[in-house]
Amino acid sequence: MPEVPREERLASAFVELADTLVRDFDVIGFLHTLTDHCVDLLDVAAAGVLLGIPQGRVVEAAASDVRTRALELDGVEWDEGPCRDCFHTRAPIADVRLDTAAARTRWPHFTPRALELGFTSVVAAPLRWQEQVIGALNLFRDRPGPLAAGQLRLAQALADTATIAILQQRTVHEQMTVIAQLQYALDSRVIIEQAKGYLAHRHHSSVDDAFTRMRSHARNHGAKLTDVARQVLNGTAGADLLDPEA
Repeated sequence: MPEVPREERLASAFVELADTLVRDFDVIGFLHTLTDHCVDLLDVAAAGVLLGIPQGRVVEAAASDVRTRALELDGVEWDEGPCRDCFHTRAPIADVRLDTAAARTRWPHFTPRALELGFTSVVAAPLRWQEQVIGALNLFRDRPGPLAAGQLRLAQALADTATIAILQQRTVHEQMTVIAQLQYALDSRVIIEQAKGYLAHRHHSSVDDAFTRMRSHARNHGAKLTDVARQVLNGTAGADLLDPEA
């Protein structure tokens, strides 16, 4: 099958993100879709999204693959990294080469770990609406050279779309605060991670394959990813998802 032109993929990405905005949506599922689009549309190897919590820290919410999620979680534990800086300074982090002394000084734990994983540079864009910053989008490259200016603008547009999507919940559910929405997103991630592990064990597959299976099931049945994860954990999911022979 011939590859779909980038212009069409770009249009489809924003149509999908906009369609998510007009429906009651699952925040974690949406953010995973966002990271997938970043990897597809931008000249980056991986992407991750960190959301803020009331205490002023950032907590990982979504990543495009397992290695990036592990790196983001390590960054949260170390309280350092581009997303952490982007969230607290409320400003983008331009291309930072990771093989420099400046990067090692700035992020003494994060930088060597990122290099170990094969990343060469990183960009971070704030999830920002007016004066409010609710998180950050991390973009990792695994080849030499900076991200082009046009791609940086597109990255910020994708980050802005994610921000609007999350804050949309405040309009739909006026009684909920933004903090409550973010807490729900973080709680949902825990359920999804448990379901991924359960499916991986049941199917003797990788965690990534288990997550792909769960997302495909959610999309095919028009269900929220978090609801599917709950069904997996309580044993009520369909045989096509739970049965290793299906």
